Amino acid sequence: MLSSKLVDYSIILASNSPRRQELIKDLNVPFIIKTKEVAEIYPGHLRKSEITDFLSDLKSKPFENELTDKELLITSDTIVWANNKALGKPKDYNEAFKMLTELSNNTHEVITSICISNKNFKKIINDTTKVTFKNLSSEEIAYYINTYKPFDKAGAYGIQEWIGKIAITKIEGSYFNVMGFPVHKLYKELSNL
Repeated sequence: MLSSKLVDYSIILASNSPRRQELIKDLNVPFIIKTKEVAEIYPGHLRKSEITDFLSDLKSKPFENELTDKELLITSDTIVWANNKALGKPKDYNEAFKMLTELSNNTHEVITSICISNKNFKKIINDTTKVTFKNLSSEEIAYYINTYKPFDKAGAYGIQEWIGKIAITKIEGSYFNVMGFPVHKLYKELSNL
């Protein structure tokens, strides 16, 4: 359905995330993957969706002078917002353990922004999902990190993995947003082009 509306466009997904690639594939839209290295650094005063909006826009900048009006670039960023700070991807086991300990027995927000751009326009959208974790034991946290190696995931966890199944007691908002893409909002924006 969407592919017929986008027949005149080439879609470029600038993401190495297997979850994002899978989710956009599920929309039945043909796309290619093209990535460029970007230092994901943002001003310290930014909060919540200001961070993900800034970073998804930042990831589009290396492509700016290359895009045509018939290409659509999709860039994205996800953070976990807990205890008034952003949790990105953990650097190592200890950082992952610390993050999951912080999320244990607590509610946090998962915020994803998507930047859709081409030669002539740019639009940034975002979505927030509230996720509540049960109280996790040290053994459960250690088992998850050692088995699933969540070092490429914001907040050190993937909702679709073991920890999502055993730890999450409540979710308010889009499940797929927590996976890294608010697909319902992306679909709406692409349909409106």
